[in-house]
Amino acid sequence: MQKVEVYIEGQRAEMFNDIGVTITDTIKDVRDVNKVFTEYSQTFSLPASKTNNKIFKHYYNNDILDGFDARIRVPAELELNSIPFKTGYIKLEGVDLRDNKPHTYRITFFGNTISLKNLLGEDLLSDLGDNLPDGKVNLFNELSNKSNGDLLLHSPADIETYLTTQVNRTIDSVPYVAPVQVPLITHTQRLYYDSDTSSPELDEGDLHFHNAGGNHRHGVKWNELKFAIKLKIIIKAIENKYGIVFSSDFFDNDDSFQNLYMWLHRTKGGVTTGSQITEYVSFVEGWSNYVGSISRMSNNALTLTNAVIDSLVLRLEPNSGSINKSYSVTVFQSGNVVYQSTSDSGIRSFNIPIALLAGYTVQVTSNEAVSFDVVRWSVDTFPNQSDTYDTAFNVAEEFIFNIQQQIPKMKVIDFLTSIFRMFNLVAYVQGSEMVVKTLDSFYSSYNSYDITKYVDVNKSQTNVALPFREIVFTYEGLGTFLAKQHNQLFNKDWGREEYKGSTYNGDSLKIFSEGIYNYKIPFEHMKFERLIDLNTSDLTDIQWGFCVDDNKSSYIGKPLIFYMDLKTLTTDERISFVNLVDPVTNEPSSHIPISSYYAPANSDLSRTQVSDRQSLNFSPEPDEWELQVTNETLFNNYHINYISSVFNESNRLTKITAYLPLRILYKYTLADRFIVSGKSYKINSIETDFYTGKSEIELLSDI
Repeated sequence: MQKVEVYIEGQRAEMFNDIGVTITDTIKDVRDVNKVFTEYSQTFSLPASKTNNKIFKHYYNNDILDGFDARIRVPAELELNSIPFKTGYIKLEGVDLRDNKPHTYRITFFGNTISLKNLLGEDLLSDLGDNLPDGKVNLFNELSNKSNGDLLLHSPADIETYLTTQVNRTIDSVPYVAPVQVPLITHTQRLYYDSDTSSPELDEGDLHFHNAGGNHRHGVKWNELKFAIKLKIIIKAIENKYGIVFSSDFFDNDDSFQNLYMWLHRTKGGVTTGSQITEYVSFVEGWSNYVGSISRMSNNALTLTNAVIDSLVLRLEPNSGSINKSYSVTVFQSGNVVYQSTSDSGIRSFNIPIALLAGYTVQVTSNEAVSFDVVRWSVDTFPNQSDTYDTAFNVAEEFIFNIQQQIPKMKVIDFLTSIFRMFNLVAYVQGSEMVVKTLDSFYSSYNSYDITKYVDVNKSQTNVALPFREIVFTYEGLGTFLAKQHNQLFNKDWGREEYKGSTYNGDSLKIFSEGIYNYKIPFEHMKFERLIDLNTSDLTDIQWGFCVDDNKSSYIGKPLIFYMDLKTLTTDERISFVNLVDPVTNEPSSHIPISSYYAPANSDLSRTQVSDRQSLNFSPEPDEWELQVTNETLFNNYHINYISSVFNESNRLTKITAYLPLRILYKYTLADRFIVSGKSYKINSIETDFYTGKSEIELLSDI
């Protein structure tokens, strides 16, 4: 009989003498391969003693103010024979009363991993920049809009730059390689390539650049393109938002994850202005310079040299055409926000907190272009001196591409779960880190424990490992034009893998299994196209994506993830980039040649050899770039070992009862193997009653 103690926020709770605590550990339940984040959890009871009433603040009495909040997770620890055993959180489920008096508190103890679901809640990816803990950086904001004027503009120049050049960024002293780039994916415009210059006027979607006669201002329009963000940045934003530290095992060290991007495509069609989508923003420039003992202007920033300042006032006076337009003001001091206003209009004066005496800059934001006759600093100093610095100012007609407002609508937990399911990952807490590994990597490092002599030989079961005849791996989002066309041509979803295992005499219908298990990933899976020169029939070095439905209408679908690689083009194969379109008709009015671009792909084109390129397909499909079938699929690289072992006709799910010694209970992990009568088994689940010491164990054959 073991001594079990529960500590809730460092306070030892009193236990029933005859009621134990049962903990269930499971890494993968073979009857539901969809499960992730499934470490231990268990519900048990505590007596309504004086000590426990104090811990739970007499929760049964709803008249108590500032009582125990049952909605939040509370840190807890389990000790076994006075030795720390498990850490996690408890949730108060309720109180049982007898004769109208409290008798029992029902609580659930969660391991750290499963509590991630509670931590993330219903939050969306667009929430990742909100309510950050102290010292954490809002990556979305830093990539979109920085106080030094390094803006991510939705403009022809910025689209061209991020389409043709690798743009590295350093945020909070951390370097990021190409965190945001522009892929050649259009949301409406059909693209093609035709080197024939004889036609006096060609369709505007022709990517071949030439100026031969007629109106040839054609090519890909700048406003057809959108930014994409690296998945590693989203992972880092999750860490910053929730105070999580993921291990480097997969997210930093697995090459298959490094060049993955998500397209910032939240709404159909182009990026438009508006309060719900994006905004005009600019920093005030052109201050009148003043040199003296009191203050000076330099690099568009106000610097105060007098240590005694009574007040610092900012005054804005819109011109007559902008007097009713709404705007907001943000004041930075050396890059840090010291004042922020929202939804102002007309002539306004703002009292600015005096944090330090240097480096004040002003950012003005609006949902439309706003012009000011005066933007003025007023400095009142002791004794009764005053200086003013003013300038005329226009909010730029360009507007920022706000990542937080443009990222697809998806829950954070759904994003993480989808990544885990794609790459067959497991997670567990070790120290201050959440360790993330592929299942194969997890199982590759293990210890073996011979538990034969601890097994109750009077009770055991041998069951079928997996009650499914077939498992299907596919994506939920297959609605883009070429993906649908693939299904029509081949009667098979793009990238779909079906695994049936062995059959009985070649006839799967004779198997008693329960049918098909669908393993769906809620991302969009686009089929990309490498263009052929319609004039010569030669393959070009241009690959693109067409985000429309089968009616060729702009399409939103599920969040789109893909690989990107910067491709360099020859002079003869330069892409025509339309850098100016008519704001009313959307017709091209100017175009320029570009010699490089970011190609979207379902395989990692940064790897030279086709055989080394990880594919986002589950099944072997032709690589869109090389037009060669690749076997480097998600299924073959991350799932086949586990699935083939489960479907193996020799596999069994064995249930045993054992009384394991403390030296094993303290040390085992779910990656370890148990040896029973000379045979090795993987641990599917283990449920241990720490009062009786009895463990109910599910084992899988170690095939």
